[in-house]
Amino acid sequence: MTTDDTFRLALAQLEIEPTAVEANVDRALEAISRAADRGADLIALPELFNVGFFAFDSYDRLAEPLEGETVTRIREAAADRGIAVLAGSIVEDLAATETVETPADEGLANTTALFDADGERRLVYRKHHLFGYQSAESELLVPGERIETATVAGVTVGATTCYDLRFPKLYRRLVDAGARLILVPSAWPYPRVEHWKTLSRARAIENQCFVAAINGSGRFEDADATLLGRSTVYDPWGTTLASSGDEPTLVVADLDLGAVDRVREEFPALRDRRL
Repeated sequence: MTTDDTFRLALAQLEIEPTAVEANVDRALEAISRAADRGADLIALPELFNVGFFAFDSYDRLAEPLEGETVTRIREAAADRGIAVLAGSIVEDLAATETVETPADEGLANTTALFDADGERRLVYRKHHLFGYQSAESELLVPGERIETATVAGVTVGATTCYDLRFPKLYRRLVDAGARLILVPSAWPYPRVEHWKTLSRARAIENQCFVAAINGSGRFEDADATLLGRSTVYDPWGTTLASSGDEPTLVVADLDLGAVDRVREEFPALRDRRL
């Protein structure tokens, strides 16, 4: 169980079936319940957990607003189980979303939302850097523009998504906005295992904060792609607190909330920046 000085984080490394929205969301809801049973304060889901990242031909057909069925079911589960949830990401229909200002009034976005334990939406992030390498994402979606942080269960949280890991200035902006924990829902495939591990750890080390990289599990035959899993929580020194293989699982870690301040005081690299 968590105490006033710790924060229990769960990462749902879900099996993701391309376009199988109902089955994928059911798996997410089951993971939320398991995380709540284990006393987690927050659970994070992977990128495009409901449709599958590589199901490009289905993006338009399966896009939803932020008030749509997928996010509504996640929000209700957060409130029912009393646990904060980062709703991985969905393909958002920008024109249909009603309650969030958008940088574009039409098109599709790769969008994640954070809900607190009362089911209140606290943060919306639209993926800034869209993947073009052997991917149609950059052709089908519009990039996000806004950066937000939110405090849930005593921790100031920021979010980025997958390919964003390769662009460190985004993470520094989140830290400057107060983030102590950065969640990175992803759909990272083989063979780039070392990139996944190195980039996630580097973002934790250089920003002296917790970084949790949440990946999916599963095979996308049409795209000849397999998600590599390895969801991992890093502390502000870059030390691995919890990790997984490539099979579906729930990764749980207890975060020492005082660690960020202690590390930054002991090794004040952020104060030594020359802007």
